[in-house]
Amino acid sequence: MGNYLDSRDAFTTYTEVFKSPYFVDKSAILETLIPRIGTTEKFVCVTRPRRFGKSIMANMIAAFFSRGCDSRDIFSRLDIAGMSAYTEHINRYPVISISFNRLPKRCVSFDAYISRIEQKLTADLMEIYPQAGIDPDDAVWDILKSVYNTDPTARFIFVLDEWDFIFHRDFITENDKKAYIDFLSNLLKDQPYVDFAYMTGILPVAKYSSGSELNMFLEYTMASEEMFCSDFGFTESEVALLYEKFLQRQKNSEVTREGLKLWYDGYCTKSGERVYNPRSVVASLTNNNLGNYWTSAGPYDEIYYYIRHNTAAVRDDLARMISGTPVPAKVREYAATSMSLTNKDEIFSAMVVYGFLSFENGCVQIPNRELMEKFKDMLQKEASLGYIYELAGQSERMLRATLAKDTETMQQILEFAHNTEVPLLNYNHETDLAAVVNLVYLAARDSYRIEREDKAEIGYVDFIFYPETDKKADGIILELKVDHTADEALQQIENKKYALNFEGKLGERFGCRNRV
Repeated sequence: MGNYLDSRDAFTTYTEVFKSPYFVDKSAILETLIPRIGTTEKFVCVTRPRRFGKSIMANMIAAFFSRGCDSRDIFSRLDIAGMSAYTEHINRYPVISISFNRLPKRCVSFDAYISRIEQKLTADLMEIYPQAGIDPDDAVWDILKSVYNTDPTARFIFVLDEWDFIFHRDFITENDKKAYIDFLSNLLKDQPYVDFAYMTGILPVAKYSSGSELNMFLEYTMASEEMFCSDFGFTESEVALLYEKFLQRQKNSEVTREGLKLWYDGYCTKSGERVYNPRSVVASLTNNNLGNYWTSAGPYDEIYYYIRHNTAAVRDDLARMISGTPVPAKVREYAATSMSLTNKDEIFSAMVVYGFLSFENGCVQIPNRELMEKFKDMLQKEASLGYIYELAGQSERMLRATLAKDTETMQQILEFAHNTEVPLLNYNHETDLAAVVNLVYLAARDSYRIEREDKAEIGYVDFIFYPETDKKADGIILELKVDHTADEALQQIENKKYALNFEGKLGERFGCRNRV
C-alpha cells in the first residue's frame, strides 16, 4: 500500500472513530457526493472552524471509496448502506489521500514541504503503475497524466485534508503561497485523471488565488451555504442521543444536558440550524466534565492575535458581546485570508471563520461558555484593551464585596467605572449598562452561571447568578434601575418573587441557600 495512493491510513483512523463510544454516523454525506463523481461538479471544498470534524469526514470519504482497504464491515452498519449505489461505489476507486498538515523532518522551507509530497506520491505511482514508464524527475501531474494515457481507466479520487495548513507556518512567504496555489491548480484543474476531488480547510479557497487557479471548486462554508450544514458539528438530536449513551455508561454523571448546551452549542448554519462543537462534546462526555477542550493554545493568545493591531476598533463591541449582546457586523469570509486586518468587519470576519465568534442574522456574538472563557482570559490579561482591562481587573474584588455585603467597596468600584470615562457607561441605555455590569462581575463567571433577563416567577430578572462550583453558595440577583431608588429595586425583587428561582426544582438543582 502506498503513502498517499491506496493508503490504509484513513481507514485505520476512521475505524478508531467508529469504535469510539460516542460515534456519530455522518455517512449520509456520501449520498450527496457520489453523483458528482465524473461530472463538472466533481470539485468540492468544505471549510469549517477547527475541531468541527473535517478530518474525520475526510478519512471517512477516503475509507469508503478506496480500493486499498475493505471497509464494508464498517459501512454496512451505517446509513449509507441503505443507498442504492452503495455496493457499486464502496472500495472501487484509486484514492489519493493527502493530509497537508504533515511536515517533513525539521522542515524550515516550502521547498522541503512540497518536495516530500511530490516524492512520496511519485514513489506510489511508480510502484503501482510500473507499465507507465514513469520518469521520477517529471512533475507529479505529468506523471499522473502518463498513467492515465497508459490506462484510461486510471481516474483518481483525491481527498485533500487541511489544504490551508501551510499558510499558518512561520517560514511560508507570499511567494510560497502563490507557488502552493499553482501546485494545487496544476495537480487538479482540467486534468483528465481527476474523477473527483474533496478538499477541506479553515480558509475558503475563493479569492485566495489572484486569478482562476482554483475556481473549479464549489465551496461550502458554514455561514454562506446550506448544503452539508448538518454533516459538520453535532445537531441537537445527535447530542441528545450521545447524552443518553453517556448516562448509560456513567453512573455518577457530572455533566448535564443543559451544561452541554451552555458550553458547546451556539454555532449557527446558513439554514438556521444550531450545531455544537463536536470535539468538545465528545471530550466532555468522555471525561465526565464540562471544560474547555476547543483549543490547546494559551488562554487568550489566539483570540488576541486577530485584534492586537486595532483593539480600539473592537473594544466596545467586545464588551457588549461579553454581556451576551449580539453586535451587527458585515462578515466577509475572505477577510480572514489576509492577516493585515485593518477594520472591525475584517477582524470579526476572521474570528467567525476561525470559530471564535458565531454569525447569525447579520450579527456576531460569542457562541458559548467555552469560548466565553477564552475571551474572559483575554480581557483580564491584556492591558492594551484599556478600560475593559481595568474594569475586568476589579471584578474579583467586586464579587467578594457583593458576597460580603460590602456596599462601600461596591460603590467605590462603580465610581471607579464612572471615573474611568467608560464609553459604554450610558445610564439610559440598558444594553450598554448591562455590558459594564458584566465587566465588573467578570470574575464571577468562574463560579457562577450568569443569566440575563431570566424568567422568574413574575417577570424577568435583569441578572441572576446561579452557583456552579459550590452548589451551596449564595445566589445573586441584580436589578438595574434608572431614576429609581435602591429600595424600589429591592421591593420589585420581593414583589415579583425573583428569589423563587433558587427554590423548588431550581433550588434542588443548584442547592442554593436562601440568602440572596
